[in-house]
Order: sequence, then C-alpha cells, then structure tokens
Amino acid sequence: MSSLAIFTAPKPFTDAHISTIQRNAIRSWLALGSEVEVLLLGDEPGLDAAAKEFSVAHIQAVARNAQGTPLVSALFAAARAHSHAPILAYVNADILLLPETLPLVARVAAQAADFVLVGQRYDLDITEPLDFAPGWDAALRTRIQHVGRLHPQGGSDYFIFPRSLYARIPDFAIGRAGWDNWMIYEAASQPWLAVDATPSLPVVHQNHDYAHLPAGQAHYRVAETEENTRLAGGMRHIYTLLDLNLELRAGIIRPQRPSLARTLRSLERWLQPDTRTTTGLRWRLLRQLRRWRRRLVGVEEG
Repeated sequence: MSSLAIFTAPKPFTDAHISTIQRNAIRSWLALGSEVEVLLLGDEPGLDAAAKEFSVAHIQAVARNAQGTPLVSALFAAARAHSHAPILAYVNADILLLPETLPLVARVAAQAADFVLVGQRYDLDITEPLDFAPGWDAALRTRIQHVGRLHPQGGSDYFIFPRSLYARIPDFAIGRAGWDNWMIYEAASQPWLAVDATPSLPVVHQNHDYAHLPAGQAHYRVAETEENTRLAGGMRHIYTLLDLNLELRAGIIRPQRPSLARTLRSLERWLQPDTRTTTGLRWRLLRQLRRWRRRLVGVEEG
C-alpha cells in the first residue's frame, strides 16, 4: 500500500508550456518512489491522455461551480474516496517535489498524529521537459540557488496531512486566491500542528502566465476570489504562513523564531476588517503596517 497519495486538478494540456510544466511536475512526484500514488482530478482536455501516459489514477467526476471551476471540497473528497494512503497531499499541478519529500513527511508523522505541512515555494522559469535520471535534483538545486526566487509568505501551493483531516471544506473555487489562506487558518484553528515546512522542504513552482483566467488576470483579481473570501468567512480568516507558530527545521517541528515581520502581521490581523474595505482610519493603519512589513522582508505580495 502507498504511504502518500498526491492529488491535483491540472489545467488543460492544450497549451504547450502548461503541458510541459505539468508533465514535469507529475514526473517529479512519481520519481519519489513506489510508495507514492498520484491522482489527477477533472476532465480538462488532455488530462485523460496524461493519466494514461503516466499510468496514474484519473477521476473525472468532480463537482464545479457555476463558472465551471472545480470545487476544492470536491477535490479533497474525491482524493479521500479513491486512495488508501494514510497521508494525503494536495499539490498544485505546476509544483516540482524533490526527493527529500517522502522521508520528511515520514519524520513529521513520527512526531505528530495530526499535522498539516504548508510552505513557500521557489519560483523558477522552466520551459523545457526535465530529465529525471538519477541525481536529477542536483542540477535543479543549482538552478534554484542561482536564479530561483523564494515566493512571499502569502499562501501555500501544497497541503500535506493525514487523511482524516479537512473533512469539511467550503465550496471554494480551485486556482483562485483565498482558498489556501482559509486552509492555513483552519489548520491553525484546530488542535492540529500547523507547520511551515519551508526551512526543510523546498518545492519549485514553474512560472507561467494567467492566460487560462478571464482577461489573463492574476488569480487574486477575479470575481471567484471574492467569492472564496466570502466562503472563508471574511478577511479575518485569510491567513498567511506568517500566522503559523510552528516550523519544520532540520526535520524537527519547532516553535517559529520571533521576528518583526510576524509581530507586524499579528497587528495586521488584529486590525483586519471582515471585508476588503479600502477606506477609513482602520484601513489606513492596516495598509501602513503592510507596507512596513513588505519593505522589511523585501517582497511585494499579491
């Protein structure tokens, strides 16, 4: 029996670049070994052919919203119903996982019964099919070191957790902003260990455009993101990795180190209204805190 089931909802394989990076991602997951099973969810064009190409499970019947976007709740339910692994991992379809992933998950499972692993990603321009011959990751690590960029701490492109967790999820639209932030909030609100795995678990996002979204806009600017925020219960439930108190360092779950950025973020959370208000004294104070924090860490978040 597999020990880890990785599931995802790929975009259509009709765009050459999207097809390439999604195939790279799937191949990186399969390279983790025979203890990993992969599930591709949805009926987007080219998905069935890709599932057959890689000999992985394909679940077509996934509930969608009125705009035709798969629902996060349906994806997680389908993964739970069609796998037997004790640990599940939702991973965005453009994310490369490195060989240390499975051993690290096993180390965490030995430390805690109920946990959720999330983390930042490294952004990298990849346009070619990758070679997954033995030792493939060494070249990728060198590439990350020289030209990779650690993404801001706004959300997470993966969630790794025991299959009994996240039994109830609102009907968020996948691939739109907000749903992953609620997932972080939910993990932090439960008696689970919500762990930022960034220091121990590098993952790579293969950069792409947003041509698959209306008018080519980034995912946080579309109407479905506003609906995701509403379903999350408002902006107070839009958490980031800065809101977590635990991290995975050298494979050990530890308290987060104090930082000015985390202190400013806690003040932001206290000031945050439930809606995306852009007027009033409270909003001005909140905006200034965000500017200070972003300047402090040297990034701009979406």
